[in-house]
Amino acid sequence: MAVIKTKTGYQSVDLAARRGALRAPDQSGAARAQDKAPATKKGPLDINSASEDQLKALPGIGEAYSKKIVEGRPYKRKDELVQKKVVPKATYDKIKDQIVAKQK
Repeated sequence: MAVIKTKTGYQSVDLAARRGALRAPDQSGAARAQDKAPATKKGPLDINSASEDQLKALPGIGEAYSKKIVEGRPYKRKDELVQKKVVPKATYDKIKDQIVAKQK
């Protein structure tokens, strides 16, 4: 048993049951795992050439942020996402190990 903080307060969670759920995810969980796999399995994602759909597979990046990333191109360094105020620092911290800014 563990206590976790949620958006609405604190909740008790049976960790053993959750581990079992992770081993056999439902269909939607399996689909989400496949959507996120390309960014991490094939190496870092180039923010200068990635499609909006590829960017949306990154954690914390949705429709709005992926569009802003594409519109803000080109990037010399990946940390320009924060400097240009394209994404917040917290979101950048989640994705910084999964992205690169390649130069042509």
